[in-house]
Amino acid sequence: MESIYNKEKKLETVLEKLTNLSRSSKSYAGNIDDLYLEKNQLQSEKNEIESKYKQLLLEYNNLKQKLKILEGKYSKKKQLQEQFSQDIDELGEETESLVEEIEKWQM
Repeated sequence: MESIYNKEKKLETVLEKLTNLSRSSKSYAGNIDDLYLEKNQLQSEKNEIESKYKQLLLEYNNLKQKLKILEGKYSKKKQLQEQFSQDIDELGEETESLVEEIEKWQM
């Protein structure tokens, strides 16, 4: 009789463990679903961020190219301005030289 009682007790213990396991597996399934949802959301955010990064990279490269063009134009303008200033100085010197020669001839 005692062995039947022990067997019944063990059977009840095993049944309780199975019930708990069943409940926890449902809980795990819910957690897994939540994790899949979170994973999908994070993947979506990652894709969006990568897209924005690529867009910013393109914009950066375009701005970099425009800056290079502007720097080239500025450099050319600066050279022309320096050449113009030099030409004006030379014309001023020639004018002074001509004025001196005219004054010599007038004397």
